[in-house]
Amino acid sequence: MPMDALINAADSALRTLFVAPRASRECPTLPEQGDAEALTEADRRLSGALMRVNHVGEICAQALYTSQALAARRAGSAGDALAQQLEAAGREETDHLAWTQRRLDELGARPSLLNPLWYAGAFGLGMLAGRMGRGVSLGFVVETERQVEAHLASHMERLPIHDHASRAIVAQMKADEARHAREATQAGAVELPRPVKGLMTLAARLMTTVAHRV
Repeated sequence: MPMDALINAADSALRTLFVAPRASRECPTLPEQGDAEALTEADRRLSGALMRVNHVGEICAQALYTSQALAARRAGSAGDALAQQLEAAGREETDHLAWTQRRLDELGARPSLLNPLWYAGAFGLGMLAGRMGRGVSLGFVVETERQVEAHLASHMERLPIHDHASRAIVAQMKADEARHAREATQAGAVELPRPVKGLMTLAARLMTTVAHRV
């Protein structure tokens, strides 16, 4: 495995966990945004908890795309196209990371205290999926993004009705995740076995439950 790929992976982990992320796109807004005074303290706590979960999801996305790209590059030039696709999706996920971090700051909420643990776990899963070949790696992307899209849809229902800022961010994230899934499908993803999908669902449920509070 090229040493520069390992260095890039380590750099990505350090930046994700310890450096304020910078978005390449403007943070999504809605025309009626300007809701700071409209939110009650209970609304702020709920929105903060939900956006903390979304922020953890983006921490995990960085780990997944980085590790899967790293695994793809192990195949040499044969894996370059896949690695580039994964890295491009990861850069868009960096926007999501920056947006959710910004919204947490605006709500006076903190990120999860377990972010290094979430990153490490997701990195390991991504590396495992990546080492099982192109089709499985892309299939893992598809299933992950489908579950994330469903998760974000549930947040649209749970977010306070006046929290236009959080709603705009979640809506754009949801659209991006759906597109990533479509692109992975078009690139040759294979359908994952039902037991694997079930285990992914259980892992995601554990993460969201814990991150909501910690």
